[in-house]
Amino acid sequence: MSVHHMARSRTTAVLLAGGTGQRVGLAIPKQLVKIAGKAVIEHTLAIFEQADCVDDVVVMMAPGYVAEVEKIVAKAGLTKVTKVLEGGATRSETTERAIAALGEGLAEGEDLNVLFHDAVRPLLSERVIKDCVDALDRYQAVDVAIPSADTIIVTRTHGEDGEFITDVPDRSRLRRGQTPQAFKLSTIRKAYEIAASDPNFQATDDCTVVLRYLPDVPIYVVAGDEYNMKVTQPVDVFIADKLFQLASTALPAPADERAYREQLTGRTVVVFGGSYGIGADIASLAESYGAKVYALGRSTTGTHVENPEHVDDALSKAYAESGRIDYVINTAGVLRIGKLAETDNAAIQEALNVNYLAPVHIARASHKYLAETRGQLLLYTSSSYTRGRAEYSLYSSTKAAMVNLTQALSDEWAADGVRVNCVNPERTATPMRTKAFGVEPAGSLLSSEAVARTSLDVLLSELTGHVIDVRQQDPTRGASEATGFEQALASVLDRHEDEEHS
Repeated sequence: MSVHHMARSRTTAVLLAGGTGQRVGLAIPKQLVKIAGKAVIEHTLAIFEQADCVDDVVVMMAPGYVAEVEKIVAKAGLTKVTKVLEGGATRSETTERAIAALGEGLAEGEDLNVLFHDAVRPLLSERVIKDCVDALDRYQAVDVAIPSADTIIVTRTHGEDGEFITDVPDRSRLRRGQTPQAFKLSTIRKAYEIAASDPNFQATDDCTVVLRYLPDVPIYVVAGDEYNMKVTQPVDVFIADKLFQLASTALPAPADERAYREQLTGRTVVVFGGSYGIGADIASLAESYGAKVYALGRSTTGTHVENPEHVDDALSKAYAESGRIDYVINTAGVLRIGKLAETDNAAIQEALNVNYLAPVHIARASHKYLAETRGQLLLYTSSSYTRGRAEYSLYSSTKAAMVNLTQALSDEWAADGVRVNCVNPERTATPMRTKAFGVEPAGSLLSSEAVARTSLDVLLSELTGHVIDVRQQDPTRGASEATGFEQALASVLDRHEDEEHS
């Protein structure tokens, strides 16, 4: 019978999280460092939680931190994690402990697909996971690797004179190894059993063990991803955080009409900036699905978001009348274009008050209400947040602040169950934009209704600490076909293109 018609073996992902944070310069294991509002290991676990081809997950954690991971798993609702165990003193010892644990409860002759993955590689794509599992239908051992962009040199040290090149291997045949490394459990167990009799055994990865002690077993190579980076050095923490900031582009799954109604009926939504544009469209949509909506704006309700008393009064009234506040949204903003040296104090103060201080006041005043309902605060940024440019200094810098505010508050308020997200629409047809740029070509802008619909999807999702890009869909390629990082690259390119044309 062809392997393609056989039932696939159960697949277990083993997260190797036994390392410490010494190289990163931290007092805690690097897998517990927070990036984009969550511990690195939580990001990595979430990838396997969402991977359809992975059945369960075992975590091998640094000694003394098992309880910490168990708390993360419980809080995040990661249902696939079946065990959190202490790792060993070395990578190979940790793998041996995992092999022993995985063998428990298996029937005689039963095998298992095992994926060993570094917990500190939190940008792994589901494509790589699937390719590894598929490859195990044909091979007993699988590695993941990418071509080397750098020339690799072999050196030898000559006393105190330093290092000298002894060889320059052909780069076309060189690859940089990543994880996961995937095996049939029986294969990797046998390789380690043979290795145990070698008094000189040492290995930094599991494919090396198979290569050395089971030389007749071919090791298939799956193409990895350049962004499947390992957080090892201090600079890696910074790079990974920026990649998450850019790659948080995957839109939450759109709800159907019934789900909108079920989740919004009886809820209270407060929209600052609700007089027109995106805010007005969100208010209208939410109300149509049964929510009690308070749409507040300067021109309709006389609410000035830059006035903390107006913000406090609006929230107090909404709470007094409805008995709850589930979602607070701020779409209010001003766009002032011009050279900073030629901008008067009044214009500067207005930009700071409306674009920065107002969201800060709204966040502070909303917290007590949202903590009561475990609700969400939704802020808005602009495509200009990634790169300030001439004549947009005030606007871009305050919009970048919204991203940092979102990430900080999502972490700060996580214990209260309050989610905080930020929507980043590409160029959108709103009165504010028309006032700044005039009438633009039909079809060149997102509709405010489309942004409002996505905003509702974000409100009803479990996301927190994310910057969600809303872009016009490429009709030749569905959004689901692109990885988060590919979408991020496309988004960055689009932003730079926008800068050239706006």
